[in-house]
Amino acid sequence: MIKLIKTNSENGDFQELVKMLDSYLSVTDGDEHEFYDQFNKLDNLDQVVVLYKENEPVACGAIKEFGPGVMEVKRMFVKPGFRNKGYASKVLKILELWAMELGYKKCILETGLRQVEAIGLYHRNNYKVIKNYEPYSNRPNSKCFEKVLAQP
Repeated sequence: MIKLIKTNSENGDFQELVKMLDSYLSVTDGDEHEFYDQFNKLDNLDQVVVLYKENEPVACGAIKEFGPGVMEVKRMFVKPGFRNKGYASKVLKILELWAMELGYKKCILETGLRQVEAIGLYHRNNYKVIKNYEPYSNRPNSKCFEKVLAQP
């Protein structure tokens, strides 16, 4: 059984998943981890989604206002062993719907070139590559995406 909940960054299950994400990113980001880590703090994340499989938290993501009409997707993660089952797409879809409910027109995000699975996820979910936005504009390891949200 799969359950998705809407919460915020104070949720303990979300915090545990993010610890796993940060451990993974500290390896894949290498020397650049400190730069990226400063933009991934948990404060001010009021829109968080956690996905549970049989009551175990296995995936998460969040959105954060970037600017007028624009939400930034943050902290997307699926536990190893639960990947390639569509869970990240489910979390992403709920985040997009939530952004629309709040009146936002677009989602943007940044991921690293070394996160090949993440890049595939965003392409599969109709995100388009865009010019790197601040603070990633001069980061060769960054790849930025956007998706214009369908309005009801």
